[in-house]
Amino acid sequence: MFFDLNVKGSSLENNIKLANLASQYGWHHINFSYNQNDFQNALTLKTDLRDSLENIIDFDYTLEIKSTNINEIRKVSNKFRNQALCISVVGGDLKVNRAVLENVKIDVLSRPYLKRYDSGLNHVLAKEAVMNNVAIELCFKDILRSYLAPRAKIISNLRDIYTLYRKFDFPLILSSRAESVFDIKTTHDFLAVFKQTGLTDDEIHKSFKTSKDILEFNKHRDDLIFKGVRRVQDEA
Repeated sequence: MFFDLNVKGSSLENNIKLANLASQYGWHHINFSYNQNDFQNALTLKTDLRDSLENIIDFDYTLEIKSTNINEIRKVSNKFRNQALCISVVGGDLKVNRAVLENVKIDVLSRPYLKRYDSGLNHVLAKEAVMNNVAIELCFKDILRSYLAPRAKIISNLRDIYTLYRKFDFPLILSSRAESVFDIKTTHDFLAVFKQTGLTDDEIHKSFKTSKDILEFNKHRDDLIFKGVRRVQDEA
């Protein structure tokens, strides 16, 4: 099963185009991502989007928070936690990377390497990701839209993350961050590119399972007593 939790959401028409093409290219589920300013309005499109994509592809929404203000990140994630099946924060700023990985109410730290000369992760942060079950997201578009030295640096940062991933086994997800039909790639091409950066087939497929697990976990978040223990309905 191929899951992409970060396809940039916009208008209903554009979302339908992206979803139809993603389905043709082998994807089984996509999440349209909206920032904190657009998420509430995007919820009003959901019913029409569901009607248009029925029997074509499964979809949901990701709230993608973009801010360097730690208090704002905390307030926004608390506000929308019950409305978003996935909450992601754009990384890059080291204090943001740390705060996100320490917050159990956030699902994903996206692109911790963004605009950095290093990967944005270290041994301490990797352990926090494991402890709080926060996934690290790597985006295909960062490779697709970069060239020469910048692309080489991004791939180098990804490989540093792979080294930490293999040592600590924190949750890792891969996404497209596609904004237009030109960014959507077949699952075969998607796998081939990430294999060239250094991931194995098993690691890539494990990342898709992690994406699925995030969605399943959040469907039952209200019933969780603590990690690994969930309240169930008594049918007796």
